[in-house]
Parts: sequence; C-alpha cells; structure tokens
Amino acid sequence: MSDRFPVLRQALRDEDSMAARVALAEVDPVDDALDVLAAQARDGSQAAVELLIETLDETGVVRAFAGAALLDAAAVDDVSQDALISVAESIHRFSGQAKVTTWVHRIVRNRVVDHLRRQRATDPLPADDVGPGHRMSSMLATRATVREALAALPELYREPVVLRDLESLPYQEIADRLGRPLGTVKAQIARGRALVAAALAEPEAGG
Repeated sequence: MSDRFPVLRQALRDEDSMAARVALAEVDPVDDALDVLAAQARDGSQAAVELLIETLDETGVVRAFAGAALLDAAAVDDVSQDALISVAESIHRFSGQAKVTTWVHRIVRNRVVDHLRRQRATDPLPADDVGPGHRMSSMLATRATVREALAALPELYREPVVLRDLESLPYQEIADRLGRPLGTVKAQIARGRALVAAALAEPEAGG
C-alpha cells in the first residue's frame, strides 16, 4: 500500500515544523493525516505532537466528542482541555491498532466520566482529585522541571500560558494584553498545557 503522506512523514522525521505544516495544509480532509501525526508523535517527534494537538483542537474533533455527552459549554471546554492533555501525556502508548479518532474518543469519554463524577460527588473530594487541566496549571506554577518544559514551548503558546498559570491573569485580560480573541487565547493555553504534558511524558516514553 503506497504512502499517501510521504512529504508530511519526512518533514516530521526531520522535525521540520514549517515543512510539516505546509504538507498538512495540503491534506483534505486533514483528519486523514491524524493517524500519521499520532504514529510519528508516538515515536518521539515533537513536531508531530504539536501538530496533532493543534489539529485535534482546530478540527473540533475533541469538542464534538465532549459536546455529545455534555450540555454545559464550560464543561465541554474543561473536558476538551483535559482530553488534549491526556492525549499528549499518553501518546507514547498509542498502539495504532485502531484509528486515532477511536483512541481519542475513548480518552474523551473517560474525561467526561471523571468530570461527571466530580460534579456529582456529595462529599469533598481529595485535593489531588482534579482534572488534568487544573493539575497541569498547578504544576506549571510550582515545579522547576515543568518551568523548563514551559520555556521550550513555541512563543505563540508560551506567552498566554505564562500569563495564565504563572501570573494568574483572567482569560479576558490575557486576550486584551496580547491583542488576541478570547477564544484563541483559551485554545492556545489548552494546547500549550498539552505540549508541556507531552514534554514531561518523554522520559516515560523512553523507558
């Protein structure tokens, strides 16, 4: 079976993010390239991790899965962010036996269950029983190793994450300061946190 995405695959192997973006832009529909991105991300390509997270977010795949199970828009936002972080943290375990969207759907479903469990809890939950998004935000503010991963983020994501998780600014103030739409800022923070999670998961992938 011929390789449908030789240029994209080679760019990812070379860690050439710009060439990979150009190649990905020529794929229609872009969902067709998700399995390539996931496989390369699993094998350690940081360019592939970044593009996978961006593509899952931009295409609305994750939000659609979350929105099918949740009515509240804020809950969909939270679960979508948690799911992106979980994807980034566990990409090295992606077997490739199922389509990446099937794998992602399973992750989103698990995050939905976690969210509903926290919502329905009648007794206070342990302090560490929070979603991946809240956990990553807390880690960014307190751990040196996480700060190093944050420093390695592309500036597009690093700036809003720093303002949110280190300076604790409201989303709207971050949007005003950076001159970006509020929705864009929220998406960039979610993606930035996911990329930090992926960077922190690297040692586990190697061992």
